[in-house]
Amino acid sequence: MIRYPRALQPGQTIGITAPSSGVDSELHELVYLAKGQFENRGYQVEVGETVWTQHKAASSTKEKRAIELNSMIQNKNIHAIIPPWGGEILQEILPLIEWDKIQSKWILGYSDTSTFMFALTLKTGIATAHGTNLVDVRSDEWDSTTNKFLEVLSSEEGATIRQIASANYQSKWNHNKKPDPYVFKLDTPTKWETINHSPVTIAGRLLGGCMDTIRHLIGTPYGNVKEFQGTYLENEPILWYFENCEMSATDFHRTLLQMQQSGWFNHSSGIIFGRTTAGQEVNGFTMVDAMERLSEATSLPIIYNTDIGHVPPQLTFVNGAFAEIKASDGRGEMIMSLKK
Repeated sequence: MIRYPRALQPGQTIGITAPSSGVDSELHELVYLAKGQFENRGYQVEVGETVWTQHKAASSTKEKRAIELNSMIQNKNIHAIIPPWGGEILQEILPLIEWDKIQSKWILGYSDTSTFMFALTLKTGIATAHGTNLVDVRSDEWDSTTNKFLEVLSSEEGATIRQIASANYQSKWNHNKKPDPYVFKLDTPTKWETINHSPVTIAGRLLGGCMDTIRHLIGTPYGNVKEFQGTYLENEPILWYFENCEMSATDFHRTLLQMQQSGWFNHSSGIIFGRTTAGQEVNGFTMVDAMERLSEATSLPIIYNTDIGHVPPQLTFVNGAFAEIKASDGRGEMIMSLKK
């Protein structure tokens, strides 16, 4: 059975640590602003040392990052953990995590943060939340899609949360943009699509993250999907969700083949892919070609261009939760249940 962290409540403490990338000095203001937004909403915030530094593609040494993350996970006075953002090489701290001392608490993020969350849910059955990063909630107001993360983290086991496709998404990043009123400039209409261009409904236990990083967990002690299903899901089907940060269409295809050939898609109900500015066409081969081939090989329904990942805003997906996701006529919704 899946274990859900206790609901986050005002007055409790949120820990900020950087298990992957820290924040360069010229962007420290983003952390202060986001910290202030949580404090304005009644939460306490504890910021770790790793947040403020960045050296050789990471916030600090793997040892320091692991020590700080372990400390916050084991600290009973910290009730949720939200890294500032993702990064590149979180995987190197996984052997240093004290897995037998894990305390159940919400961990929220995406990109390389999903590397840890994916492994955490697989190894312990504790639910984790794939959603916004800390620095993206630095404004007084949060758009209606992003805003759902707080409802999720504030929900008790057994709760049901409805989320719908965004009306518009942001086409370009700009960390210097002043909120007006949101951090994101939602300037392009959202359109969820399906491989067969027909309405699709998929139900199952959510699992996924950033393809660029979690693919490297295949064959390691941190990516045993089959064991997770047998231990915590009682062999319920997995509803996969993925986002592609930087992979070309052919790299995306190779990654899906590796996942399929490793058995990740066995006993699955379908796959949801997020929007991406990556997925560059290679000699006429596109990401849609890759998804069509995967659908043909597995008979799994596929929805894509959804609200996941590096092209915000994004829905909040809870690893381990049961969800029903529908896509029709360019729109979509997810009904997510925090049930064991």
